[in-house]
Amino acid sequence: MADITAVISQSIEKLRSNMPLVHCITNYVTVNDVANALLAIGASPIMADDIREVSDITAISSALVINIGTLNERTVQSMLEAGKTANKNNIPVVLDPVGAGASQFRNYTVKELLKEVQINVIRGNLSEVSYIAGLKVNTKGVDTALADSCNNPMEMALMAANKYNCTVGITGAVDVVTDGNRVVQISNGVTYLSKVTGTGCMTTALVGAFMGAGVDSLTATIAGICSMGIAGEISYEKYNDIGTGTFHMGIIDALSRLNTDTYIKRAKLNEKES
Repeated sequence: MADITAVISQSIEKLRSNMPLVHCITNYVTVNDVANALLAIGASPIMADDIREVSDITAISSALVINIGTLNERTVQSMLEAGKTANKNNIPVVLDPVGAGASQFRNYTVKELLKEVQINVIRGNLSEVSYIAGLKVNTKGVDTALADSCNNPMEMALMAANKYNCTVGITGAVDVVTDGNRVVQISNGVTYLSKVTGTGCMTTALVGAFMGAGVDSLTATIAGICSMGIAGEISYEKYNDIGTGTFHMGIIDALSRLNTDTYIKRAKLNEKES
């Protein structure tokens, strides 16, 4: 995997050189964390969700990130409008289907987005992606349900990627990324990441940042997920004895200091036979 490691290590310099504008229609629980994560990695965030401006904002952006964490009827229409504008202007779209399978409204929203918008990357947990792949799931809240943990992440990712012609990233103890052909496992990260709200939302936004810098979808998804995993490791090594609050801030610190050498030294990537 030295080739992929080298590619993602170079991608961070490309991102920081381009400073892509990333339009996020995201949930209000984590919007501040998402903005700070994007700034730390070297991108420029803009959070606009009113139907009267989403098209204008998307049209001038380098990437669009749609996160359904806190849904309401107003923002669903904005998501659809922004997605269509992105497609029209060849702007990459990243979807975080938070809680897909948990409610009829979420299920309807995910189906509409996948029907009306060409999504470039889907980043979710195993339950969410299992639902998108077409399985009946037991989603509870925003975490992978215990009953869904027996699903094979590689199989679910491949099914969803081929079904919607996109790249899929499933985050978990071992992350899986595939574009329907190549499959890469990422073993970075610490369990402490699950103790801080918003790490998944931040990860999805990081993927959007790499895509906005012109990085291909497979590499961008690996780079975004790996970045959060490495940042979590670095923060945990420094602050685990203090507590989750300091660990939380340490993630942003670590993201801001990522460089080519960090990925070469710390990335744990493994390409699998699909």
